[in-house]
Amino acid sequence: MQLEVLKKIVVDALEEVKAQDIRVLDVRNVASFTDLMIIASGSSTRQVKALADKVVEKCLTIGVRPLGVEGEREAEWVLVDLTDIVVHVMLPQTRDFYNLEKLWSVDVARALKG
Repeated sequence: MQLEVLKKIVVDALEEVKAQDIRVLDVRNVASFTDLMIIASGSSTRQVKALADKVVEKCLTIGVRPLGVEGEREAEWVLVDLTDIVVHVMLPQTRDFYNLEKLWSVDVARALKG
């Protein structure tokens, strides 16, 4: 499946359940395990789980099976691994603490590579 099509399906699924602050990071130049990271916030653990569940549901309807889903029990941070896209759905305070946008920014990654 084309990356852009899968990205649109994931973002649409997140928007359908009212995700907050959806960000798409292109990490192809800094990570070897995925092409894109999509990060979104939910206002409660219940919404975080519902957002991740909706992403999985929409992907399964088009024949894309996640490699794995982690964090569903606590639902403070749920990761959905779709191979070419890794989706992170988090509570705002968890997202602020880990700050994945900064961690995976191109400038930081370049500095780490030397």
